[in-house]
Amino acid sequence: MRVRGLIVAVILLPLSACNRFQNSLGGDGADGAHFVSLFTFFMVVCTLMYVTIVGAFLIGLWRARRNAEPLTVDEGKHQAEPPMGGRLLTGWTIAIVIGLTILTVASFFTDRSNAEAGANPQLLVNVTGNQWWWDVQYSSGDASKSFRTANELHLPIGMPVEVKLQSNDVIHSFWVPNLAGKQDLIPGRVTDIQLVPRKIGLFRGQCAEFCGVQHAHMALDVTGESRADFDKWAAAQQRVAFAPQNPVEQAGYQFFVTRNCSACHAVGGSPAAATVGPDLTHFASRRSIAAGTLPMSDANLQAWLADPQKQKPGNNMPRIGLAPDERRSLAAFLERLK
Repeated sequence: MRVRGLIVAVILLPLSACNRFQNSLGGDGADGAHFVSLFTFFMVVCTLMYVTIVGAFLIGLWRARRNAEPLTVDEGKHQAEPPMGGRLLTGWTIAIVIGLTILTVASFFTDRSNAEAGANPQLLVNVTGNQWWWDVQYSSGDASKSFRTANELHLPIGMPVEVKLQSNDVIHSFWVPNLAGKQDLIPGRVTDIQLVPRKIGLFRGQCAEFCGVQHAHMALDVTGESRADFDKWAAAQQRVAFAPQNPVEQAGYQFFVTRNCSACHAVGGSPAAATVGPDLTHFASRRSIAAGTLPMSDANLQAWLADPQKQKPGNNMPRIGLAPDERRSLAAFLERLK
């Protein structure tokens, strides 16, 4: 039974990477689809070459055994293998050259196709990597339509999007496997990547360059949606936050704008306008807390407010030391920010 379980585990292990939300073979973006096609083509060509080599080896082994005759010790020392036929060697060399040339040409045209798909971007997004969260700013020629969010990216289907990448501290790597390949964020430099989502869905991005102890907790929620849904979401992001609706939320609001929170965070429509930490204007509409560390919920939010270092050790948010009633009121206010 143990052997059978081990065999099953080995077989299923490669499938653990085939997650619908984070799958480099998903092909949900233009770049991703081109990569899947190229990967499939490489696999076919390389499999044919491999089968040919193994087949030639097995045929040679079979022929050698069939023609083998008992030899004395002295005869075995002096008998040599017959040389490979000149025609066979020449043919194999030509096959290798042709195969490598085909793969090179296929790679070139895939690269050109990716470049053409991302040409003439219609949307500009600036993404800044921090230890350990993503600062996301949607830019527009009209300043009133520009807005800032964190740890989430919404993309309209079929629209070329240019993502400008920067880092505030160490080298990070922007990677949304379903949509495209990786691109590094290097301190002091601006890099970019073009994304063209082709399917509606939720995808997971991830920092792909080790950037510190919480590298694994630096996720990015990416939503591919119709143009109408994207416009609706963008319009909601441009609006200021909801006002407190009851005394508990009002107490949380007062704590936020007059105490430690406003030194690092911003909430649209309030005096809090700092840019050190994530913008919290529409915090409660996000799927997770602390860049994918915790699912969004009241219990997780209160746990985070009580002790951020316990939930995500090493992050830059200090333990404030909230009293239970302060924590509940602050959580109530934040949960209104949708």
